[in-house]
Amino acid sequence: MFAIVLILSTIIAVIASDNNTREYVLGTLFDGYDPKLTPAFFQGGPVVSEVQIFISDMASMSDSTMDYSMTMFLRQRWIDTRLKYDPIPGVTSLELDTKAMADVWIPDLFIVNEKKANFHDVTTPNKLMHIYSNGKIFYSLRLSGTFSCKMNLLKYPMDSQVCLFVMESYGQSTELLKIIWNAVPVQRQENLTLPEFLLGDIETFQCDKAYVGITYTCIGMNIHLSRSYGYHLIQIYIPSALIVCLSWVSFWLNIDATPARISLGLLTVLTMTTQSSGARANLPKVSYIKAIDVWMAMCLFFVFAALIEFAWVNVLARVQQRRQTTYLHEVQNGNPKPRSRSSSTHTDCSDTKKETCCFCFETSTDRDKARLVDKGARILFPLAFVAFNVTYWCIYLLWEPVDSKV
Repeated sequence: MFAIVLILSTIIAVIASDNNTREYVLGTLFDGYDPKLTPAFFQGGPVVSEVQIFISDMASMSDSTMDYSMTMFLRQRWIDTRLKYDPIPGVTSLELDTKAMADVWIPDLFIVNEKKANFHDVTTPNKLMHIYSNGKIFYSLRLSGTFSCKMNLLKYPMDSQVCLFVMESYGQSTELLKIIWNAVPVQRQENLTLPEFLLGDIETFQCDKAYVGITYTCIGMNIHLSRSYGYHLIQIYIPSALIVCLSWVSFWLNIDATPARISLGLLTVLTMTTQSSGARANLPKVSYIKAIDVWMAMCLFFVFAALIEFAWVNVLARVQQRRQTTYLHEVQNGNPKPRSRSSSTHTDCSDTKKETCCFCFETSTDRDKARLVDKGARILFPLAFVAFNVTYWCIYLLWEPVDSKV
C-alpha cells in the first residue's frame, strides 16, 4: 500500500514539474525578445523559410474578370535562434495562443497576383504556431482569396490555362530572408474538382526579383487547368447547329411560299444573332478571335446565306409573273410588243391566245432555274457545313497556340 502511494505521488510530482517547466519556459522565452528585428541579425546569414501550401478548395474560375478563387493553408518553417530552450520531457513543442503569436517575428510574405483575400476567424483566428526546442518555428494559417490569372482564350471553350500563384518578400532582401519551397511544396484536397475545369499538374519555381538594384526572394507555382467543354457543347454548339439545319427547310418549301420562307429565314437569323450575343456575354472584350467567335460567325453566315438564297430564288420565280403580267397588259391595250423566239422553239402565234401561250412557254425556264437553285442548295449547304465542322474541330482540338501570353 505504501509503495502504491509513493508511485502516485511521484507521478503527480512529475506532472506538476512538467507544467511548471512549460509555464516557466513560456514566461521567460520572450524576455528581451524584439519581434521587430529579423533573426538574420543574430544568425550571421539570411533566414531560410520553407513554404508549403495545402489547397483545400478552388471554388471558381471567372473568364470575364480573368481570376480564380482558392482556399488554402499556408505553412512556413524557419529557425529563430533567439527562441531556443532546453527540451522539456514529454513536450515536443510549445503551442502558442493566437495572441502570443503577435510577439514572434514572421516573414513578410505577400501574394503578388492577389486581388482580394481574407483570413478565417470563425470561431477563432485559424492560425497556429509551434516553437521547438532548437528554435524551429512552424507557422500555419488558413486564408481564402481571389487571384488574377492571365488567360489565353484563342481556343475558348476548348482551351487550357496556366494560372500563376506568386509570393515574395515585401521589404526584406535576400540578404535577410530567403524563401524556398518545402520538399513537398504543394498538397491538395483529395478529389478536388472545379465546375468547369479539370485540375492538372502544379509546378513550382523560384523567381527572385530585383527592384532598384535590390534582390527580393520570390517563389511561385503554375496551376494547369483544362476546360471541360461539355457544357458549351450542349448549350451552344448543338443548338446552333440545329438552327443552321432548320434554315435548310426553306429549300424544300415551294418557291411560291413566300411568307413561310421569309418567316423561317428571319427567325433563324434572329435566333442565331441572339445566341451569339449570349455566348459571348460572360467573356472579356479581347481583340483577338476566339474559337467560339469563329463558330457563331459561320453559323450566322450559313443561316444568312439561306435567306439570301431564297431572295435569289424568289427573283427568278417572279420574272415569269412580271413578264406575263406586262405582256397581257400590252395585249389588252392592243399594242403587244414582239417577243424574240429561238428557232428551235418557234411556233405559230398568230392570235392572242397562241401568243400568250408561246410567251409562257418561253419564260417557264425561269421557274425551272429557281427550282434548280433550290435543289442545288439542298446538297451544297449541308456539304459545306459538314466540311466546315470537320475543319473546325480538327483545328481547335489539335492545335496548340505557340504564344500563351496573348
